[in-house]
Amino acid sequence: MEERLLVKRAKHGDLDAFAELYGKVYKKLYQYALCTLRNPQDAEDAVSEAVTDAFETIGKLQKDEAFSAWIYRIVVNKCNRKMREYYIQKEELTEENGGQDSCVWGDTREEYMEVRQTFLSLPKEDRMIIGMHIFFGYKTKEIAAILKMNENTVRSKESRAIQKMKKEK
Repeated sequence: MEERLLVKRAKHGDLDAFAELYGKVYKKLYQYALCTLRNPQDAEDAVSEAVTDAFETIGKLQKDEAFSAWIYRIVVNKCNRKMREYYIQKEELTEENGGQDSCVWGDTREEYMEVRQTFLSLPKEDRMIIGMHIFFGYKTKEIAAILKMNENTVRSKESRAIQKMKKEK
């Protein structure tokens, strides 16, 4: 069923419609959360909290066609909050406390940590653009429409962010 129609139904309290919307994006949300947090339990919690928040506030979603980007932003914010908690605790995730050693961002733990640190050092908007492209497969035109930016600006920001990540790696 078309996403816009599902969103309209979900806005009117249709649980099945919301569940179908959620089912379409869950894997990508979880993959992003896991690669960011490196802890399956924390990733599940971040996605779960995001879905709960999304369900409670779906009526505030202004553009029905922007559901995926909207819920992705919620997950990004949940992951950012959890990352701040990690830094406050100054705890490095290891295999013993739930960290994972594999991710789409590197074959080894060292590679992953380098890429993750570089990714997290990018400005929030750049992380959003790269995340939407990598995890959700959005094209430049779609990202520009969702973020209300010029396509050339999106391309430029993405290119600079990738160059920065390559340089710092």
